[in-house]
Amino acid sequence: MTAPSPAALVALKSALGDGGWTDDPAEIAPWLTEWRNRWHGHSPLMLTPRSTAQVAAAVRVCAEHRIAIVPQGGDTGLVGGQIPYGEVLLSTRKLRAVRDVTPLDDAMTVEAGITLLEAQQAAAAADRLFPLSLAAEGSATIGGVISTNAGGTAVLRYGMMRDLVLGIEAVMPDGEVFNGLKRLRKDNTGYDLKQLLIGAEGTLGVVTAATLKLFPVMRSRATAMVGLDAPAAAIELLARAKAETGGGVEAFELMKRIGMSFVLAHVPDTREPLDSTPPWYVLIELVSGEPGAADAAMERLLTHAFETGLINDAAIAQNDAQRAAFWKVREEQSGAQKPEGGGWKHDVSVPLSRIADFLEEATAAVERFHPGARVSAFGHVGDGNLHYDVLCPPGGDLKAFLARWQEGSQIVHDIVARYDGSISAEHGLGRLKTDEARRYKSPLEIRTMQAVRAAIDPHRIMNPAVLF
Repeated sequence: MTAPSPAALVALKSALGDGGWTDDPAEIAPWLTEWRNRWHGHSPLMLTPRSTAQVAAAVRVCAEHRIAIVPQGGDTGLVGGQIPYGEVLLSTRKLRAVRDVTPLDDAMTVEAGITLLEAQQAAAAADRLFPLSLAAEGSATIGGVISTNAGGTAVLRYGMMRDLVLGIEAVMPDGEVFNGLKRLRKDNTGYDLKQLLIGAEGTLGVVTAATLKLFPVMRSRATAMVGLDAPAAAIELLARAKAETGGGVEAFELMKRIGMSFVLAHVPDTREPLDSTPPWYVLIELVSGEPGAADAAMERLLTHAFETGLINDAAIAQNDAQRAAFWKVREEQSGAQKPEGGGWKHDVSVPLSRIADFLEEATAAVERFHPGARVSAFGHVGDGNLHYDVLCPPGGDLKAFLARWQEGSQIVHDIVARYDGSISAEHGLGRLKTDEARRYKSPLEIRTMQAVRAAIDPHRIMNPAVLF
């Protein structure tokens, strides 16, 4: 893909008008670097359309002139898929409307630039719940979490973003608008185009709006922090929690002691959540539509777990402040690693029954490969997703350590593959893992994905460096 010609840039600026674009490097610069500072991109022009019609006009110009586009939401992605390297950057953050909320349909339609937190608030104002929740929800946008099929903390009960979308409006690579904003739970009329767009990382079109599933607000919620000796005990506790509540487990988050120590050392206003310092922690959240039922279920669950020796410590949040404190030490697990130096980051999933075995085997392999490396494992273990991070030894040569990232990650990912897992559970492939995924995807999968993409975007103008 060649660089945009001066005539093409003029056409794009004209299509969006005043306030719809900038070529000022200082204004573009904040959107060219992602949170981990691994990618530092460049773009001659950032488009900031304010309507679906403007997005369509811009994409038509790009299609005519064969200009490559990188769509971007809140720039919270962790695999570099939203960072342009010479492509035009198309930001959807000015698409800000909440188009409607219909409680009787348990649905709402919002535009792509609405943040995840704002979507939650719009649902709450109608006495409904939009359940997707993740640490970056104050800046992650609906268009971005759809395009990356984000997961978060409540996947165990409600599913990934793919499970929460009823309909999509999107601008396709030729500039035509796909208007699929339906509120239907059942529509069995052939291929489901919205599902192709979900998780496509901006390679098949630009999501401009979506109709999302809403749920009843739970009338009771119980949150506890639990101490255990090993991951196997956590998996057994999860099984018991599911049986105890009949599907009322909303979150089940596993954390290793080393990650907790990083949070306590580097994040202000945090404290040890338990009286002891166990090797592993689990944050459990139970919900129910019946007032008081979640609290009673938590008491029964933990009492039985203590009596059978499954857990060795626990604390139940007594108010919203304590609940927030428990969640803070979980949500800061990744951020607290920064002062400890760089690391190899892995977002993987394996079957629940294999999590304990995976952690044991992968940690032993990493420690053999790089003695002294520190493993901080945490994540949404309730749905099989672990953030398996390997940090440089204290006082070690960080540059040399990071130079071994690819080789070290292959060791971890090969183990994931042997356990029938995935090398990207919720972050996507982006620039980070697109090439590596060829090692684990079958030739049939790759050919099929390439065929779909070639049919929809034959000139490959949409996020060309991402996916196969």
